[in-house]
Formats: sequence, structure tokens, C-alpha cells
Amino acid sequence: MLVPLYEAVYRRLDVGAGTRLLGLGCGSGLALLMAASWGAAVTGVDASSPERIALARERLQPEAWGTRARAGTRVVDGAPGDAARAPGDPRYNLVTAFEPIGCLAGDSEGLGDVLASATPLAERGSPVVLAGWGPPERCTTSAVLRVATKLADPLRSAGSWRPALRDDLEEVAQRAGLKPDGSGRVACPFGYANVDNAVRGLLSTGLFDAAIRATDQVQVDKELAEALHPHRRRDGTVWMPNVFRYLIARTP
Repeated sequence: MLVPLYEAVYRRLDVGAGTRLLGLGCGSGLALLMAASWGAAVTGVDASSPERIALARERLQPEAWGTRARAGTRVVDGAPGDAARAPGDPRYNLVTAFEPIGCLAGDSEGLGDVLASATPLAERGSPVVLAGWGPPERCTTSAVLRVATKLADPLRSAGSWRPALRDDLEEVAQRAGLKPDGSGRVACPFGYANVDNAVRGLLSTGLFDAAIRATDQVQVDKELAEALHPHRRRDGTVWMPNVFRYLIARTP
């Protein structure tokens, strides 16, 4: 669903054969796959889900999906420091953190530390890209995601959601010692064939894992389906318009 965001960023930064990209929180690797297909040398790092890391590795094999994957493509299960390039190799010249922040309170916690450990792996002045949810009136999916917070921690749920603020990304960048250098907004609608498809798609993000552990799969599926009902169209499809924001910052 975030493909328009990835494309907008890659076009703006002219990603191509000379790009050495480090993707933080790379998940299942779709953003890496796209960059690799444009000729970039890509390395992804994530420690949140062995299943998604396995999918990223499968996607980035040279023969997968016709991708023009380059030698040295890596997907690392661990911390940014584990993704350092080999001695003598040029450092990264692009770092991305595409997991959007600004939907749940505290969802940017720890990102500053991750960025601070990743930026020494990049050349001086390299762009670092952060992503965030737009204002709630333009992000219909944010209300659906609140189900995850409510079920995971019902005693705190009322205070655990807040709308995205205009300077969320800038604050994270500045805490990590980065200098903001431009931003943009991109429409990323979430569309699904039906409610069941939407439930599966949203569960695959991992955002509902804590809710499942706190309750059970049946309860989460039920409440998520109810939250999706207002976005169901007459033909049964589910459509949720969203706007995401990205920030380009520079390493010191």
C-alpha cells in the first residue's frame, strides 16, 4: 500500500545504479525490491519478525520476480550495526526508515537511537528518509489501527492514540543529529477486495500482534472487521484514502 510513497522518494532522490541503500525496519522487503529493480545496491535490516525477514530474502534473490538484483544484496536480521559494509567498501549513501510514525503515541520511541546507530554507516551528507502518517482527517486507516491499541492495552487505550503532529518527523531527525532538508506528501490509499482480505492484509503488518497476544485471534478479527465496516463500498471492496508524509534529512 505504500508503493506510491517509495516511488515518490526514489524519484526525488534519483535512486539508481550509484545508490547504496540501507533500509531500516525493512520488513518483507518491498521497498528494497523496488530500489533493487532500479539498479540500487540494497541492504535491509530488521529484528521484528523472522517471517517477514524470510520473505524479504526470498524476494531479493536475483531470479525472484525478474528483479535485476545486484551482487551484495543483503537482508540482515539484527540491529543497524550488523549491516555495516565490508572494510574498504564505500559507505551507504541513502538510508530509509519507511515504517510510518505518528499514528500511535510512542510509535517513534527508539527510532532516534536506531538512526543514531545507522548514520555513521553512511557517507557525510547522505539523505536519510523518514515517513509518517498525515493528519487523521486525511488518513482513514488510522482510526482502524486504534483497534490494536484498544485491545492490547485497554486501560491505556484512551490516552494511547493521538493525531499525527506536523513536526513529528523533524523532531525525530533532530534528536538523531540529522538536518532536515525537504519533505513531501503522498496519497497512499489502502484498497482490498473485501473485508476478509482487508483483515488479513492489516494483520500482516504486525501492528496487531500485541493485541492478539493480549486477547485472541478471533476477538481481534471480529473487532477489526467491525472497524472496517464504514469503509466497505457497495461492491464489497474496502477503500481507505490516506496521505503520508516523508522527510529528507542529511547525515552530519
